[in-house]
Amino acid sequence: MNNVLLLAMPSGMEWIIILFAVLLLFGGKKIPELMRGVGKGIREFNDAKNNVSREIRDGMNDEPKKSEEK
Repeated sequence: MNNVLLLAMPSGMEWIIILFAVLLLFGGKKIPELMRGVGKGIREFNDAKNNVSREIRDGMNDEPKKSEEK
């Protein structure tokens, strides 16, 4: 088995310890605010990513402008 995978992801008991530490550090009242901020950040990141993708797609679909000769 690959040793890197064993170190990369926490197991069930480790997740419980991590969640307990977060609860102790931030308290029960601060966690919803923290999660709301994380959700807002993820939403803004996805919006920016979609805007860039749309601009690239639109730029690829636009025909090059022909210069008008006089």
